[in-house]
Amino acid sequence: MENNEHIIQILQDIKELMSQNKTVLNIDDLAKYTGLSKSKIYKLTHLKLIPTGNNKHIRQKFFDKKSIDKWLLGNPNVSDEYLEKKFNEHLLQSSKFR
Repeated sequence: MENNEHIIQILQDIKELMSQNKTVLNIDDLAKYTGLSKSKIYKLTHLKLIPTGNNKHIRQKFFDKKSIDKWLLGNPNVSDEYLEKKFNEHLLQSSKFR
């Protein structure tokens, strides 16, 4: 049984490595690729602080891996305090909260 678990782990590792060859990432892929939480990615996306695809016909967000790599290397890490501030400012400006 232990041998089967080892084989399963190796297959999962291979699957993970194969998924890193994608050029277009969804939220789950991006979270795994960057190590950022999905919550932080949603905040960055909402505040337009992370490069995303711009297909208006698709509601789900997609990310170009090359653009993400450039973004990761070119921008300092955005602090959680800054994200919360920007998010709260957006909420106050939203018509729902006036």
